[in-house]
Amino acid sequence: MAFTITMPQLSDTMEEGRVLRWLKEEGDELDTGDIIAEIESDKADVEFEVFRSGVLHKILVPEGGVAPVGAPIAIVGKPDEDISELLAEVAAAPEEAVAVEAPAPAPVEAAPAPVEEAVEEEEEVAAPVAAEVVAPKPAAVPTDGRLKVSPVARRLAAEMDVDLAAVQGSGPGGRIIKRDVEAAHGAPVAVAAPQPTEAPAPPPVAARPAEPFEDVPIKGMRRTIAQRLVKSKAPVPHFYITSEVEMGQALEAKASLERLRDTKVTVTDLLVKACALALIKHPEINSSYQGDFVRRYHEAHIGVVVATEEGLVIPVVREADSKPLAQIAAETTDLVARGRNRKLRPEEFTGATFTISNLGMYGVDEFSAVISPPEGAILAVGSIRERPVVRDGQVQVGRLVSLTLACDHRIIDGTAAAAFLGEVKELLEHPSSLLM
Repeated sequence: MAFTITMPQLSDTMEEGRVLRWLKEEGDELDTGDIIAEIESDKADVEFEVFRSGVLHKILVPEGGVAPVGAPIAIVGKPDEDISELLAEVAAAPEEAVAVEAPAPAPVEAAPAPVEEAVEEEEEVAAPVAAEVVAPKPAAVPTDGRLKVSPVARRLAAEMDVDLAAVQGSGPGGRIIKRDVEAAHGAPVAVAAPQPTEAPAPPPVAARPAEPFEDVPIKGMRRTIAQRLVKSKAPVPHFYITSEVEMGQALEAKASLERLRDTKVTVTDLLVKACALALIKHPEINSSYQGDFVRRYHEAHIGVVVATEEGLVIPVVREADSKPLAQIAAETTDLVARGRNRKLRPEEFTGATFTISNLGMYGVDEFSAVISPPEGAILAVGSIRERPVVRDGQVQVGRLVSLTLACDHRIIDGTAAAAFLGEVKELLEHPSSLLM
């Protein structure tokens, strides 16, 4: 019997998804587990697999189309099955349940480049044929300067050693897809004309846009962030406590572990381990508000805030309390890298019980973070600064960091928060237990 494939919910905050690319065509036979499409959620680009076999009779949402979670995006059935009745049901469904957003056509003329990199790239393309009038080349880079590349195309480009910046995208909105990489890989290599010996003139300064402002739509990850913050900051009664931590011994332990294991360990890794151990000892903090009850977790799943070009994503180090520091470091490095490239799997960015937001690398001394619901707390980390401290009556140079804990006052009291933050401070200032 024919059935519909619906837009999956790939994260707990996802309300709609975009079909980046169909990997199967109408008429193709599908086996259970086949990857049939690439779906763009609010946090990652995910390969979507089918869980029942059959023939792909009808694609309901085209590449570039947007559909709400649960809306039909395709129909699958037996080879010779009549799907007219199912098509009629889909057509009769409420309009908002099957609405799609078609990609905007690429503009004929490019707007003034907002970044210097876009200007420089255009000049490099035109330079080899200075004597000819070169027709404008459709840009694979949108006006915000970011490459739009499907996950499959990005992997294929790495395998074939293809420079994505030189590839012209033919997908929706100029997105680079698999066939573009394959075409670029098989294209002959252009031989540049001899360059003049004189130094090239500096690139012209980009002209100021004619309009005094531009309106940028809020969508995708940024829209989800806006919705989540309103749900958190408005109804959740936040309170904050701050403590200064002397990081000298922690940094020495970090350097020692790096030499011993030949692995990179970051301050964030130390914090993940310290917070995980402290959460198990103070379960009041490792909890979430559930309306009629408080849920306390027996494992510490630590979310780490990662900044991307589109917004924030929070990959999760699971069971961090039971993992050695070197393993946490390796996992965090992998998760952060794939988070920035939108390649996380759904289970890798959901289910955190506590979150760490570290802005120390940006020179921020101290800040307060907003809780990510339904978690009960979040830790904001500033930069490590050298400051005078008094030890045994002597003024010495200390390496101090400010940690600010934000808590949901509905389920966490000030004394519990202070005890937890004191435990984290103790673990960082005497880090032997972090290395076990």
